[in-house]
Amino acid sequence: MPSEVKQLVIYYFSGTGNARNVAKWISGVAVERKIPTEVIDIAMIDRKHIPRPPAGTMIGFVSPTHGFNYPPVSMYFLFRFPRSNGNRFFLMNTRAGLKLSKWFVPGLSGLALWLSAIILLCKGYHIVGLRSIDLPSNWISFHPGVKEKVVESIYGHCKRITVAFASRILDGKRVYTAFRDIIQDILFSPVAIAYFFMGRFMLAKTFYATLDCDRCDICVENCPVKAIVIVDKRPFWSYRCESCMRCMNNCPKRAIETAHGYITAAMFLINLVILVLFWRWVSSLVTLPADKGWLKIPFTFARWGVTFAGLIVTYRVYHYLLKIPLVRELFYYTSLTRFRFWRRYRPSKKMISELH
Repeated sequence: MPSEVKQLVIYYFSGTGNARNVAKWISGVAVERKIPTEVIDIAMIDRKHIPRPPAGTMIGFVSPTHGFNYPPVSMYFLFRFPRSNGNRFFLMNTRAGLKLSKWFVPGLSGLALWLSAIILLCKGYHIVGLRSIDLPSNWISFHPGVKEKVVESIYGHCKRITVAFASRILDGKRVYTAFRDIIQDILFSPVAIAYFFMGRFMLAKTFYATLDCDRCDICVENCPVKAIVIVDKRPFWSYRCESCMRCMNNCPKRAIETAHGYITAAMFLINLVILVLFWRWVSSLVTLPADKGWLKIPFTFARWGVTFAGLIVTYRVYHYLLKIPLVRELFYYTSLTRFRFWRRYRPSKKMISELH
């Protein structure tokens, strides 16, 4: 019964546009039903002072999946979200979908929906929808962007799924499609936790600007979490980076690359040199027992801490060394994203025109 929903407010976070487009598809269904609707990009608002939704307002949240979880900016937003006023809430995540021949291959969600649902349930919200949408994978640090024809096909498929989902929850029904994936989500939860505490920091230190960068500052101005700053007259990716890929995919000069060579060298240096020296230093201060079984947990945290500190130091050094032509060429030629076949990811022109 559409009349029961007095207003629909959809919040979203998006890097390359997938989550934003899902939010717009849902709002389109609501507008057709003459339900007052607002779509809000959380990167453009004050995320610390969020107004409490009026009674009768249905709330939706759409976010990409990073490392089998919502990115931290999305999680922090939900943590700060005000308590319920008797509101219904639905959660959606976009995840790395692909297409093999005629088959649409789903991505993985991990903890993305489950942690968020627990947070909102504790705040008194009635969860009426949990749904993953398998839009094209855009993590081009790991693979070339999906071809435009395939992007268009996946978009059409996902739009139909999203519209059907929106129609059902606006009719007062509950849709918990995400429960189909709960077993595999639980299996990937350790990876999600490891990514949150360490993996995302490593990935934040894989981006650099080549000599093709003309300092247009589009990447700086359009970063949704303001993670890119100018250091030594060059873009520098800070640890606020969510690896959303907006900068790399939108750079008009294709001047932003993933430093595969650097990160390989950095991890080699940290694990085979810095960590070895660190444990030798620890052994010189205290006598470690032969059986270190009970020390596995503190050892793991210490290793993470040393790795994190090593990345901070090596990335600073790396950023400085890019001034040296020989070093710059070395890292440029060890980057996979520099190859022309390594496509950037963009929604198809047809899908963009439909959204506007």
